[in-house]
Amino acid sequence: MADSKRDYYEVLGVEKTASDDEIKKAFRRLAKKYHPDANPDNKKEAEAKFKEVNEAYEVLSDKQKRATYDQFGHSGAQGFGGQNGYYSYSTSGFDGFDGFDIDLDDIVSSIFGGGRSRRSSRTSNGPAKGADLRQDIEITFEDSYLGVRKQINIYRDEVCDVCHGSGAKPGSKIDTCSMCGGTGQIRQVQTTLFGQMQTSRTCTACGGTGKIIRETCENCRGKGKVRKQARINVSIPAGIDDGQTVVLRGEGAPGQNGGPKGDLYIVVHIKHHPLYVRKDDHVLCDIPVTVTQATLGAELEIPMVDGSKERFKIPEGTQTGTKFKIKQKGFSSINRNTRGDFIFTVIVQTPKRLSKEQRELFEKLAKTMNEQPPVRRKGIFG
Repeated sequence: MADSKRDYYEVLGVEKTASDDEIKKAFRRLAKKYHPDANPDNKKEAEAKFKEVNEAYEVLSDKQKRATYDQFGHSGAQGFGGQNGYYSYSTSGFDGFDGFDIDLDDIVSSIFGGGRSRRSSRTSNGPAKGADLRQDIEITFEDSYLGVRKQINIYRDEVCDVCHGSGAKPGSKIDTCSMCGGTGQIRQVQTTLFGQMQTSRTCTACGGTGKIIRETCENCRGKGKVRKQARINVSIPAGIDDGQTVVLRGEGAPGQNGGPKGDLYIVVHIKHHPLYVRKDDHVLCDIPVTVTQATLGAELEIPMVDGSKERFKIPEGTQTGTKFKIKQKGFSSINRNTRGDFIFTVIVQTPKRLSKEQRELFEKLAKTMNEQPPVRRKGIFG
């Protein structure tokens, strides 16, 4: 269960405000410390620690995943289980360490840009997940309140229809690379502090694919992919806030060598509304009233975000700036089974112009309340 997991920042021993550099350094140190080959006497426990550290780094080193984790914790990192995969992505982790013979410097260098580990090299020309994509969309305040279904257009790579991703001309022969034997990697043996360890580098002859294409596909020019526009329907949940992300699994870039597609991250932006403002899950609004309504009390019709109206009675003697609350008429909470309130502030409007009769009535009112009536201003000729 996600609740039983330790906080990722705690796992790496860094603050929530840690920079990318600090997170990288913390992971580098812990990866060396808990690598199973460095702990032969306590390999099982080290393996669990190493897996935990790797999972934490995988999330916190990715800006989008880290932002989602900061908002929703482990439930955001592993998905809420919704039908459309809102706020979700999968973490790959490690699937066991049997035969795990990577050297420590090799694993650290593989993660920080210095080459690939033997573990990854064994499957470098195997199926690989495609890249994740990002799309920004803008919706109205009402749509964020009610939820909405949108159709978006994105440009992304698609598997070539002609060669089906092979990059080779249909009917032509694809040879196994003789230099790497089809592995895509050239292995080397080096002596380290822990003994002789194998490392590997990408084969220059085949570019890591393990295959040599003699005749390239004319449609994709040997890439195995073509750029196309895709129309995608996305359901934006009610209660989504500005800057939050909806994740559609399998709508990203195509994978390599038959691997699954990446994910599509849709970042939602909310348009400004002239009447309403959002604060947490509450809706804030100013409601103008007349002097007589504020003085005598009145039953008002309050316009709600969904277009309906709520009748609300304000008491006599209401002062400008007084706040009133209509419970559970705010935003739905995405990650909790709660709802915010609708909070409106009364703004008393003072009339700028009065008729003679109205002015006399106000003067009489002022006298009955022992107030000094306003002085009439006369023209220069009396």
